[in-house]
Amino acid sequence: MTTDTLPRATTPADPERRFWVITASAAGGVGAVAASVPFVASFLPSERARALGAAVAVETSDIPPGGMKTIEWRGKPVWIVRRTPEMVAAVETPHPDLADPQSARSLQPEYARNATRSVKPELFVAVGICTHLGCSPTAVPAGSGNPSVGADWAGGYFCPCHGSTFDGAGRVFRNKPAPTNLEIPPHHFAGDTRLLIGEDPQA
Repeated sequence: MTTDTLPRATTPADPERRFWVITASAAGGVGAVAASVPFVASFLPSERARALGAAVAVETSDIPPGGMKTIEWRGKPVWIVRRTPEMVAAVETPHPDLADPQSARSLQPEYARNATRSVKPELFVAVGICTHLGCSPTAVPAGSGNPSVGADWAGGYFCPCHGSTFDGAGRVFRNKPAPTNLEIPPHHFAGDTRLLIGEDPQA
């Protein structure tokens, strides 16, 4: 008479088996995560790109004549102003009291080193930060009657912090604390009404 031999049952109480199952599962999970890191990293911007700041696209068709749109680029306010023909004419003939009428000491791309300091005369793009101590100037149109800018004011910008005044192309007037004209950021047009701030035309 024979007796069947039953296989030994494996129970959850078997500590050695549980140890190896958990270890293998953990190793597989770590391997999967490690393998995915290069793929995830490939979608992230580089450290240099993050430091420089990506270009910002701006629609300009909704800016009325004489109006301004402000966007943020690299943590700075950037103005986009649609100048009227009168505003363009006022900056094409530099005022004799400008400190740097040719923008020789100012920060702007070479393609904006002209009388209007712009790619298109009717669209002015500038960093809206005073070059003195970093305050924010305000737009003061011609004929505003603002006593801080004088009776013959042709339009431009006034910094209320320390009294610096800039013409409609962001050029500072003499005897003012701001040392240079307003900064003009890199920019170009990717279409009739689409402006890219932070990229040069050849980029």
